[in-house]
Amino acid sequence: MEQKEFQLNDIVEMKKAHPCGNNRWKIIRLGMDIRIKCEGCSHSVLIPRKEFSRKMKKVLVRQEEE
Repeated sequence: MEQKEFQLNDIVEMKKAHPCGNNRWKIIRLGMDIRIKCEGCSHSVLIPRKEFSRKMKKVLVRQEEE
């Protein structure tokens, strides 16, 4: 299976939209679990990394590295 590239503060699109209607999520924590925050309603969700990789569709905005 192809490894998806993502990093902290990236904006990603998930396969399913959030109930608020938005489908843009910001990655706010990386580790064994990944915390993402909905860009529409600011609700945050903690997802295991394996599940996140499976449910993520694509990276919309990459965070610039300093």
